[in-house]
Amino acid sequence: MGSLTIKQAIHQMRKGLLSVEELCKKCQDILKKTRVLNMYVNETDPEQLSKNLQASSQAYAQEAAKCLEGIPVSFKDAFCTSDMPTTCGSKMLLNYTPPYDATMVTRTQENGAIVIGKTNMDEFAMGSGSLDGCHGPVMNPWNFAVLPAADRHVQGANNVSEDTLSVEPGDWFISGGSSGGSAAAVASGSCLASFGSDTGGSTRLPASFCGVVGLKPTYGLLSRHGLIPLVNSMDAPGIITKTVEDCSIVLNAVAGHDVMDSTTVVESYKPFEIQEDIDLSKLHIGIPKEYHGPGLSGEVLRLWQDTADNLEKAGARVTQVSMPHTQLCITCYHVLCCCEVASNMARYDGIEFGLREGSEESTEELYAASRHQGFNDVVRSRILAGNFFLLKRNYEKFFLKAQRVRRLISNDFKNVFRSGVDVLLTPISLTDAPRYRWFANQDNHTRCEEQDVLSTPANMAGVPAISIPLSLSSQGLPLSLQLIGPHFSESSLLTVAGWLEREAQFPYLNLDALGLNEEALRR
Repeated sequence: MGSLTIKQAIHQMRKGLLSVEELCKKCQDILKKTRVLNMYVNETDPEQLSKNLQASSQAYAQEAAKCLEGIPVSFKDAFCTSDMPTTCGSKMLLNYTPPYDATMVTRTQENGAIVIGKTNMDEFAMGSGSLDGCHGPVMNPWNFAVLPAADRHVQGANNVSEDTLSVEPGDWFISGGSSGGSAAAVASGSCLASFGSDTGGSTRLPASFCGVVGLKPTYGLLSRHGLIPLVNSMDAPGIITKTVEDCSIVLNAVAGHDVMDSTTVVESYKPFEIQEDIDLSKLHIGIPKEYHGPGLSGEVLRLWQDTADNLEKAGARVTQVSMPHTQLCITCYHVLCCCEVASNMARYDGIEFGLREGSEESTEELYAASRHQGFNDVVRSRILAGNFFLLKRNYEKFFLKAQRVRRLISNDFKNVFRSGVDVLLTPISLTDAPRYRWFANQDNHTRCEEQDVLSTPANMAGVPAISIPLSLSSQGLPLSLQLIGPHFSESSLLTVAGWLEREAQFPYLNLDALGLNEEALRR
């Protein structure tokens, strides 16, 4: 049962071969046995969980089950939930429980899903490692498969007692960020789907490192209502599942217009099914030469080349294309990100909600003390940089220039797709999952510049992109590639991704097969 997909679970529950309670208990057992990974920061109240399970069981008994009935899901701790705190990985919001649910939460529950908890993340989604949140770092579940037991423990991780920590921590593999908790949760099997957010790759990058599927839909296809913003003009709810088909099932359940989010598409969303019988001879695959940049490992490069060759052998037309402004993307993204962060973070002042520090006799002192204590160095540095870029004397030089460059980056995609290219095939990460000790040796800004270089262009253009695990590295860790398509091409994009997935036969992580148990974790 440890390797069940959403499709398989629903089929078995409809046939009476598996109960909703059995499925949820299995996920909860894995969650408890893998607390050392620090994937979750809050879990659904047991009484409420029991009520939800009973409702789903009754739905199956009455043959009224919905498309996600009884499926355990989790949400990145940036999605508002009225029955659990929403902290965004920050001390600023440790005491905050929203009065409403995010639209993605509401729609999954309306379709029968069982929300089991909130997942760990970088503070306010500012990071690419899931190391900088106030709840501690997230560990990659693949550590259980490739590292000796003595190296598996995370020093300082939330909910981990001192006697379980290794003597010399640091030589473990990270989960990626900022949605590292969500990717790790799906990879471990503690839930069958999870929602992250993707502003510059925060869903696809951790999905790549953790060996699961990560989709960033077209901007506006999924509602951002209730998703605490990082960069409003680029934020997109991301879907993380074990397989491409599972991803399509979840997407069909939650996509479409939302009256609470003016940026969502107005047109009615048409659900689709992935077609296994695909005629590759009608497919034109573009290989952007600019994605072969500094730091790309030989293993990722070989996987990229081999996958392109396999597509061509199967009948697809594969050609090299140029996207000349790709090299400007990281700098442009940094400027625009900091500018919107400076604006979005202004609401956290210690007055209306969140952390309150300092003397209440002085509003300025209260404001300054609350923000100093509530934000970490990464958030404060981006706020300061954003305010600098937005100064009157700098506005034209930085913000407006970055907006113009963003248009050029977006036009690169438009030009390529207008030329007849259907899908772009690119790497999503430079390497397999880095080790914590190496990753933490540099500051957040440096690591984000390195890790996000292949993922941010899709966010700048608002086009859909998906990360698919296809192979294992020499270390036994997942290696993934990325497919990028035109706006609202999710159906064809996931169809091609499904073909690659079937051809690759990727060995998804199964902790049950590894004999995972609490005694092994304590060794």
